[in-house]
Amino acid sequence: MNVIELKEKKVGDLVKENVKSAHIFKKYGIDFCCGGGVTIEKACRKADIPFEKLEADLRKLSEATPAEQKYDKWELDFLCDYIVNTHHAYVSEAIPLILSYASKVAQVHGHAHPAVIEINNLFIGVAEELNLHMIKEERILFPYIKNVCKASRGNEQIPKPTFGTVLHPIQMMESEHETVGKILKEIAILSNNYTPPEWACNTFKALYAKLDEFEQDLHLHVHLENNILFPKAIELEKIISIK
Repeated sequence: MNVIELKEKKVGDLVKENVKSAHIFKKYGIDFCCGGGVTIEKACRKADIPFEKLEADLRKLSEATPAEQKYDKWELDFLCDYIVNTHHAYVSEAIPLILSYASKVAQVHGHAHPAVIEINNLFIGVAEELNLHMIKEERILFPYIKNVCKASRGNEQIPKPTFGTVLHPIQMMESEHETVGKILKEIAILSNNYTPPEWACNTFKALYAKLDEFEQDLHLHVHLENNILFPKAIELEKIISIK
């Protein structure tokens, strides 16, 4: 699609073709649901957004998926930073968006489709759990793992942590992963695996699409921690000296 075609494309039509574009319109405060009948160019003028800025974000949706990373070959401190900068950053950005969608859909469609009310309530729990979970990882567990990595390279000692061994916070993190995973499974069931009803509006469709994306990202996020970072951290801690 060239620039002229994109400018003349109606916001609602683009969301129908690629529901993930709804998240970009939401980011810029452009109504893609009830007000989706205007062209993208007009919507940009109304929202006082440079068309080129919106266009750049929309173009990114069609970019090729990066090649698979060999996460198990990375140094653990690098992997910690990657998880924070990629997956924690994604979760922090996605949560407010999903909460906004879920609340609106529950208010507007809850009477006809009660499942969305339960989905809204469940995701509030997911948000609370993950926000606290990420703080614990970023402030306590990951800095300790990075210190262990540094000590292993220099054959140095590190102070004994207040939590005893790294196994203790890891077990807590794994338990919290399981809790969130169970809630997301409930949401998947309630949403018929994120399949909106035929009559669903664009916000409804965007909610389910974003929930699907969120769950997929979390699967990789948890895999990197449970299956790569945590086991290696436990083993690495065993070979260093702790005061």
